[in-house]
Amino acid sequence: MVKENECIELKEFKDIDFSSSQRFQLMIKYFFDRVLAMFFLILLFPLFLIISFLIVLDDGWPVFFVQERTGLKGKVFKMYKFRTFKVFQENKDIHTYKDDPRITRFGRFLRETSLDELPQLINILLGQMSFVGPRPNLPEQYEKLNEIQKQRTLIKPGITGLAQINGRNTIPWEKRIYYDLIYIKNFSLLLDIFILYKTVFVVLKKEGVWQEKN
Repeated sequence: MVKENECIELKEFKDIDFSSSQRFQLMIKYFFDRVLAMFFLILLFPLFLIISFLIVLDDGWPVFFVQERTGLKGKVFKMYKFRTFKVFQENKDIHTYKDDPRITRFGRFLRETSLDELPQLINILLGQMSFVGPRPNLPEQYEKLNEIQKQRTLIKPGITGLAQINGRNTIPWEKRIYYDLIYIKNFSLLLDIFILYKTVFVVLKKEGVWQEKN
């Protein structure tokens, strides 16, 4: 990770503190997160069953990929995704590429349509994630962050965020953190609505799904 004295632009984010208005909006945000997560889980239950069946048909069990991530204030939780990697396939490289041989045929479709992220509605319902926020770190990634960068955990991690509508996997990790800090410092419900709106077009255009090998 970039050290604090090596990334001048991060200094503007030192000691982020939410205003009373932002704290109130966070309460509203987290309340509606759970309400909407419950609504979509019920609404999309048939789709969950179809996707689960196709995963098993394509590459057997299990249906879900479960991985430890760091959430609000660095607390570790188990994040859910539909499995897109082949069974017993080692996942030492956290990056994924368009021609990645570890990904199943159906898994490639799930990733390109972002349907693999749907099970994170469970995480939102459990209060571990939000619809909008920084993507959750792996614990070992979190430990490498400096104190300014760790402020990205002042808000619950999200399914989508400012970094996801500005390049997603095609931008360097340090740039993603920079976008996360911009989001947190300028948090508002209107910004969340804007990000959700932009996310729809990013997903439909399949932008930033794969990382470049270089």
